[in-house]
Order: sequence, then structure tokens, then C-alpha cells
Amino acid sequence: MADPILVAKAPEDVSLLPALSNRHGLVAGATGTGKTVTLRVLAEGFSRIGVPVFLADVKGDLSGLGRPGGDAPALVERAKQLGLPLQPEPSPTVFLDVYGEAGHPLRATVSEMGPILLSRVLGLNETQAGVLQVAFRFADEQGLLLLDLKDLRALLEHVSQHAEALRARYGNVAPTSVGAIQRGLLALETQGGDRLFGEPALALDDLLRTDLGGRGQVTVLHAEKLIRSPTLYATLLLWLLSELFEHLPEVGDPEKPRLVFFFDEAHLLFTDAPPELMRKVEQVVRLIRSKGVGVYFVTQNPIDVPDVVLGQLGNRVQHALRAFTPRDQRAVRVAAETFRPNPKVNVEKAITELAVGEALVSFLDVKGTPEPVRRALVVPPRSRLRPLTPEERAEVMGSSPLRGRYDQAVDRESAYERLQQRAVERQPEAAPAPSTPSMPRVPAGPTVGSQAAVMLGKMAQSAMRAAGTQIGREVMRGILGSILGGGRRR
Repeated sequence: MADPILVAKAPEDVSLLPALSNRHGLVAGATGTGKTVTLRVLAEGFSRIGVPVFLADVKGDLSGLGRPGGDAPALVERAKQLGLPLQPEPSPTVFLDVYGEAGHPLRATVSEMGPILLSRVLGLNETQAGVLQVAFRFADEQGLLLLDLKDLRALLEHVSQHAEALRARYGNVAPTSVGAIQRGLLALETQGGDRLFGEPALALDDLLRTDLGGRGQVTVLHAEKLIRSPTLYATLLLWLLSELFEHLPEVGDPEKPRLVFFFDEAHLLFTDAPPELMRKVEQVVRLIRSKGVGVYFVTQNPIDVPDVVLGQLGNRVQHALRAFTPRDQRAVRVAAETFRPNPKVNVEKAITELAVGEALVSFLDVKGTPEPVRRALVVPPRSRLRPLTPEERAEVMGSSPLRGRYDQAVDRESAYERLQQRAVERQPEAAPAPSTPSMPRVPAGPTVGSQAAVMLGKMAQSAMRAAGTQIGREVMRGILGSILGGGRRR
């Protein structure tokens, strides 16, 4: 059985039990109160007991996880204050980066992301999102792979051009809606978001690695640039969660998690999220623990997390909150009410008095019941607080187990090429030489109406053939990205 993870001292040890750590958690507190250090301590602890970790580095200060620490005076003083020996130790670290600049490229296919999540990224209204759903449905039924944004652009152009022929089966496809989607794609490309879509797409197994010593790999998503597009950032992390939920097998309650997923800046996930998406987020958080995945939300205020999700976060670390505004005061009350009372701690008063690195902590006990809240000092991390230099980062990436797996993009045949081929095949043959009076009259070509009928007939035949083959089966997506249900790309 894995050893408990020491997180803080109050003055007794305050430890997180590995067997209960897939019951999810919350790390909250105002800026500058110590949330990032707590996240680091948790990540290091999970890695030491062989649990892989995924986290996003939104401020650029977590790359030092890959180097031993012990050189920061404040941490030396904290270790002395708690009577703990300094134990400099790095964690096995891998870097990912959507833009491929400070880590291995992180990609997903358009098909995997699906219309629901893409609609949110593109800021579509309900009507425009419905047209995007129609386009995905048509691609599924036609066996068209949507890998990158040029595939999606070609699909939208095709659907728009044949809107009249497709209306009876799929409903109205308004050119204005298609135009809005295309403009959204252009804005996404301007932000560099098109770099996310393509192949080779991230394989989930590459998040579940351990090193030769049995320590869990810490996968750091470099997100300093990505966080400037907050909806894209939140949607990407949500997509990763949905993929894990959809494709990992059930394991019940393991002795330790298969993976711990830290969702930093968690408020971005819930801001302006439509009700349908919120329901699915709640479903994923509620059920993913049975897959052995622990999800830890990191945010400033606990009220950033909806009650239906907050109630599922059994392990809590609450750093200081400010109470300057009515919203701040409500956040303090909410935080105080979510802890199991301790007669020795006035929680509502303590939350506004906590020093940097001090927190109110309540973890689940062996029976799965929240422990009474304790006021504690977070232990010093073992890794280096200073970020890696570019040279150090390059060295880590050069010895990474993912080196060479994602660095070169691949562009295989997909919807763009298939639709181009169809357009060529539909081109009319060269007109015959002008007839003479003595030659028989050439029959007139097909009318526009008959051309549409022929096209629909060919589409139906193609769909019927596709239904009986593996390549023609629907391109299925995860629970948060789907219109039909889940399954990984072919």
C-alpha cells in the first residue's frame, strides 16, 4: 500500500491518503497566498508514490519540477520551522505545448474535439452550433475524417454548396451560419489555435507513464501563451478529461490513482458555460473517479466552482481569501461552510488571517469522511522553485520519452482530400465538337434538378457501402465532444 502524502503540519502531520485521493480535491486562495506551492507539493507527492500527474503551467513557474530544489531561503526556513530535513529531489518531467515552442506539440483531431466543444471555442450561438452539428453528422455518415482545420473548412464549404440537396435529411443550413463558423475559425487561426488540431494526436497512454524507478511522470502543459485564449485553454483541458473518462477502463477504488489531473484557473471552465456542457462536466467529475483519476481544481475562490461540482471535492486546501467586497465575503462564508467544523478553529475568521504558505486543510479519512478542518503550514516542496532556463528545458526535452513522437506533423488523407476528389469527379467532361446538320443531334445534358438527384443517389449509395465497412463507421467522439457517443479516432 502506498504511503500517505505529507502535505502540511498542524503541528501533527496532515497527510493525503492515496486510496482516497481519487475522490478529487480543491486548492483555493487569493493570488500570492501559496496555491502554486501547494500544487507542487501534491504533484511531487503523487509522483513519488508512482502516480502520473498532469498539470498546466499557466505562469511559467512550474518547470522547475524537473530539477532538485532546496536553494530558496524561504523554503530552508520553512523546513527548519517544521523540523523537517531538506530533501532536494526532482520529478520525472515531460513538457507539452500546443504551440510546440516550450514542449512537445500537443494536438487533437477536429473529430475528437467534436461539435459541442468546438462551438464553445468558436463562440457560436445556438443556431450556428446546430449547423456545425449538421456538418459533423454529414461527415460521420460519409466516413470523412476531420483531422485539422482545413478538413473542417472544406466540409463547411461542401455543406454550404449543397445545402439545398441536404435540407430534407439534415434541416436548413443557412449560409450566414456557415459564414459565422468560418469567421470563428479564422479568429482561432489568428490566435494560433489551429496548431492544436492535427496529427499525430496525443495518445492517452503517454500521460500514464512511470520512469524506471517507478515514479509517476509529471506532464507539464506549458500554458503561458495558451492562457491568453482562456476559452481554448479551458476547452482543451476539458477535452482531455473527457477522453480519459471515455477510454480508461473501470478500476473501482484502487490503492492509489492511475492519474491525478490538476485543473488550474478552474473558473475558466465554468464561466459562461451553457447548461448542457455543465451537466456533462458534472457527470464526468462524478464518474471519472471509478476510472482511477483524481481531479483537483485550483482556483482563487471556492464559489468559482458550481455547487454540484464543489460537493464532489472531498480533499480541500484553502489558502487565505480577502474580504474586501460583498462577493469576497460570500466566498469566505462558502469556504467556511464546506469544512467539517473543528471547535479549535474559527474557520471564517481564520481564512482572512492566514499567512503565505498557511492553509486550512481537510482531507478524507480512511472511512471516506472529511476530517475536521485544521490550520496548518504547507511543507516545502523538494523541487526547484526557479523555472528552467531555455537550455535546461531543451536538455529535458532531448531526453524525454516522447522525443520524436509528436515533433513532426503528419497530414494523411482526410476530408479535405476526399472532398477535393469528389469535386473533380463531378466536373463535366469536355464538350464535343459542334455538330453538323448531317450528324444526329446529341441529347441534352442533365438538368440542374437531375444533377442534384444523381448526387443524392450517389451519396446514399456511398453511405450504404460505408455502413458495412470499418472505415465507414461513424467517427465517434468522447462524452463531452460527441453528438452520438464516444470512441477514439480510427
